[in-house]
Amino acid sequence: MWTVDRTLDAPADTVWQILTDLEAWPRWGLTVAKAEMDGSAFELGSTGRVWTPVGVPLPFVISELDQGRTWAWNVAGVPATRHGVEPRENGSRAWMSAPVWAPAYLPVLSLALRRIDEMAAQFRTG
Repeated sequence: MWTVDRTLDAPADTVWQILTDLEAWPRWGLTVAKAEMDGSAFELGSTGRVWTPVGVPLPFVISELDQGRTWAWNVAGVPATRHGVEPRENGSRAWMSAPVWAPAYLPVLSLALRRIDEMAAQFRTG
């Protein structure tokens, strides 16, 4: 996998909330217009749908989960991105990975991390 990361001033738990809040996904994910979980919990094996910017809904499943640290998903049956956060002194480090066949997606992930940083700053200031 190809990985991009960003150091943030926000605590890891704040970043994790943003990473796992489906209502927040369209705010940071350029390729996400909407997302819905079939159940209410963000758990390993949870399923749902994600809508692309052109309105196409695709099924997803949470394929990897270390609660509070990392999650990955398969979209339309294909392994997609991984997302993670780790605590650091005075903040956190957030990262996202794209499959080895998708290095062109790294700029999209870099922008997503920048947006998450901005969202986390707003979260802290209210």
